[in-house]
Amino acid sequence: MTTPHFLLLFTAMLVAAAGNTALQSVMPAIGREIGIADFWVAVAYTWSAVLWVALAPYWARKSDHHGRKRLILLGLGGFIISMTLCGLALGAGLKGLISGAATFAVFAVFRAIYGSLGCATPSATQAYLASRTRRSARVNALSALASSFGLGTIIGPAVAPLFVLPFIGLPGPLFGFALVGILVFAAIALWLPDDTKGRRAGRGAAMSYPSIASPVTGASVVAATSPRTGKLKWHDPRIRPWILAGVVAGHAQAAILTCVGFFVIDRLNIAPAGSEQPISIVMIAGAAAGLAAQWGLIPRLQMGPRSLILWGSVIAAAGLLATMLATNLYGLVVGFGLASLGFGFTRPGFTAGASLAVPLHEQGGVAGVITAANGIAFVAAPAVGMALYHLDQRLPFALSALLLLALIPWGRARLA
Repeated sequence: MTTPHFLLLFTAMLVAAAGNTALQSVMPAIGREIGIADFWVAVAYTWSAVLWVALAPYWARKSDHHGRKRLILLGLGGFIISMTLCGLALGAGLKGLISGAATFAVFAVFRAIYGSLGCATPSATQAYLASRTRRSARVNALSALASSFGLGTIIGPAVAPLFVLPFIGLPGPLFGFALVGILVFAAIALWLPDDTKGRRAGRGAAMSYPSIASPVTGASVVAATSPRTGKLKWHDPRIRPWILAGVVAGHAQAAILTCVGFFVIDRLNIAPAGSEQPISIVMIAGAAAGLAAQWGLIPRLQMGPRSLILWGSVIAAAGLLATMLATNLYGLVVGFGLASLGFGFTRPGFTAGASLAVPLHEQGGVAGVITAANGIAFVAAPAVGMALYHLDQRLPFALSALLLLALIPWGRARLA
């Protein structure tokens, strides 16, 4: 695998994650401008996450039997089409050409394209890289490739405000990333060697849905490099406590990620137009804190899985309460950054705990369960979080913090 070819694969993953998180940072402002209820904005957006969770394993299996380059292009094509059509639908709604309800109904349909096809890109890029990398270097190569998702969660909200141009408005980031996607699509189509007749060594694995402050845990790398085994059940007594801890923390995080953009608008009492900038600042802080935990603090602190979950829950709960009580942008940045730092501990904590609970020959099976546990949090938690937000803006933060605090005594008793 040459460096230019690796960069093509890296960029394909980066664009898929950055585009999704850029959209995540402008959706609250768009929803408020159009005048649709926050709950339906969240449902329309997170619908794609449900499809991603359901179909990512399917595309991972297909990458073993079909040309990986073709599947990479399929995923990128789905991303480009979805972003373009979603941008057109939202633009029509903002200009009053269609009603708010019709806007988000159409938007949800077009988001389904990203959720159902976009998830083909990660597994196909992994499989392509694995097939052209020596076995001894495969783990490092796939880990470097997976880091593109984490990097994308920072780049997306960071550049999103730059695309909000006067002649385009709030849908600008969608068109901007669609254009970037077209360039990446063309580059891969032209310069990435075709693999339909090459060797089929190596494989890909499903990856978690890309979202703000939710860096990858490495489970997909383990699944892609471990021997194939029978499916491991989540309720296997060896891993059940770790998976439950991950699901609880994941639901608390997913609920807050859906609310935080709206909370910034309401807490700062600002107009939707222009709110994308402070929202992006808060989201960048969260994404950076999550990556700092995984890439910087955890390797240096050398904490075990149990300690990561317990301390991560404490830190995340404190951050959520600080966010809830914040009255200015500085407080929101610090609070959400602290919460994301805590979640940056809990995700690797439950991943490592479940992995260490089973022998080497079952690592592929447990990695699949971990990926599913990370994804399932984005199925119901966003809608529940927004329903609570409708009752009281502080409620999702308070209940998520209580959920994490309850995890601490349970974890001390159940996690070995």
